[in-house]
Amino acid sequence: MRIGLLGTGPWARVAHAPALSGHRDLDFAGVWGRRPEAAGELADLYGTRAYDDVDALFADVDAVAVALPPDVQAELAVRAARAGCHLLLDKPLAPTVPQGRAVVEAAEEAQVASVVFLTTRFQPEPEAWIAEQAALGGWFTGRAQWLGAVFTDDGNPFAASPWRREKGALWDVGPHALSVLLPVLGDVRRVTAAAYGPGDTVHLVLDHVSGASSTLALSLTAPPAAAGAAVELRGASGVTLLPEASEGAVPALARAADALLGAADTGTPHSCDAAFALRITDVLATAETLLRGGTR
Repeated sequence: MRIGLLGTGPWARVAHAPALSGHRDLDFAGVWGRRPEAAGELADLYGTRAYDDVDALFADVDAVAVALPPDVQAELAVRAARAGCHLLLDKPLAPTVPQGRAVVEAAEEAQVASVVFLTTRFQPEPEAWIAEQAALGGWFTGRAQWLGAVFTDDGNPFAASPWRREKGALWDVGPHALSVLLPVLGDVRRVTAAAYGPGDTVHLVLDHVSGASSTLALSLTAPPAAAGAAVELRGASGVTLLPEASEGAVPALARAADALLGAADTGTPHSCDAAFALRITDVLATAETLLRGGTR
């Protein structure tokens, strides 16, 4: 599969480009970026082509991987799908539900596959744990803490990201927490939200269709020593904790590419497709509306 990369920022450099170039079943065919000079530099590093025209890239490849802010991703994903490109997207899918729905509809109309890179879902130990707990069932409640130090760790390359500054932890790490909880506890029917704590820290309480409830604590303003992610489930089987992953982002992204190849080959949607990511966007948008209105 010939695949092009959209984006040249830190995430494209540390995750996407290495994963795409090292994948035995992908031909890393080109890079497009909003800064042509950065696209040229990244393309040179991996011996591929820099494109000035994104539509020309769409015409030359079978798929695109996107490492761009969510509003830019949503717009370009629609164009790429309409050009017949399969989609390897990042989280969050889009900053609003209508934009996310446009991506889903474009992919469905063009009959292209989509996979959204929710890192934990493509790491072997967490992935196996999620499947095991979903099959087990009988969960009473869940608790997720996703605490980052993006805004407190000097020199963090993602701290200057305008969309992270605007959207905060709710939209940056919220998708990770929801990607773990939803497959196990079921869809969300009610949301409660509160902005208590330093910086962008927010707390959500979710009522799931299974009858279980869950709580989420999300932040990018945690002290570096306190940063980390944890998920705990309690139910009829006792207590269980999300295991730590033994591998980082690059191998996980390679597995996401495997998932895209499989979905494109079989026509069977992956569980982390754009439709699933749209449901996450819907929950986040509901919480955001509550937080902005001062309503819980």
